[in-house]
Amino acid sequence: MRITFLGTGTSVGIPMIGCDCEVCQSDDPRDQRLRTGLMIENEGQRLVVDISADFRQQALREKMDRLDALLITHCHADHVFGLDDVRPFNFRHGAIPLYASEITWKNLRRVFGYIFEATHIGGGLPQLKPHTIDGEFSICGLRVTPFDVIHGKLVVTGFRFTDGRRDLAFITDCNFIPEESLAKLHGLDLLIIDALQFKPHPTHLHLDQTLNYIAGLKPRRALLTHMGHQFKHRELCRRLPEGVEPAYDGLKIEI
Repeated sequence: MRITFLGTGTSVGIPMIGCDCEVCQSDDPRDQRLRTGLMIENEGQRLVVDISADFRQQALREKMDRLDALLITHCHADHVFGLDDVRPFNFRHGAIPLYASEITWKNLRRVFGYIFEATHIGGGLPQLKPHTIDGEFSICGLRVTPFDVIHGKLVVTGFRFTDGRRDLAFITDCNFIPEESLAKLHGLDLLIIDALQFKPHPTHLHLDQTLNYIAGLKPRRALLTHMGHQFKHRELCRRLPEGVEPAYDGLKIEI
């Protein structure tokens, strides 16, 4: 199982438009963060979790030639606005399975009515095979366990993946993880988790909260994602405990 961080930034990306802070002006490529997304490759197949407005750029960077499945955590712009860019994969390989919760599907159909209401005339449409998440499922040779996290007032889907030997979990956009979800997150080889900034935030984990969850779950390794421009990569590395690191765009890991 191989993972690639397509993007590790918050909703506005880094650098942020019009910002002249130290991080936004940094020449360290690890401080240049596209909107969050994760690619997982296993048994010759490829899935993507969340498809941001930066997806075209990310797919070109990674030389993606096929896409076998899409998993969506929630229907916020920075996690779904690249959906139209699956069309080149459709041209070559047909419709793509898309997995999302019932509430996420409701919002996807509202936001992307031109795809799902069959009223659009002219031009190509993304071809998708809808799957509503209602429990564990298998895709790309992986067993996927969904779980709920809280993002303000919205329920967001987190995912645990296993190939039978190694386990990783992906949590983005949350400020609280319920106990029943925490129970599904022990024994991880890798935990990828939201960490927006140093200061508390009403809908995202801030660094101390994130580190507290990591300390309780005790994964073998933890990587931070969905990071804002308070975090300078080099300086953040020095502040983190052993086994915890900030991810960066393009980072590849063999699990």
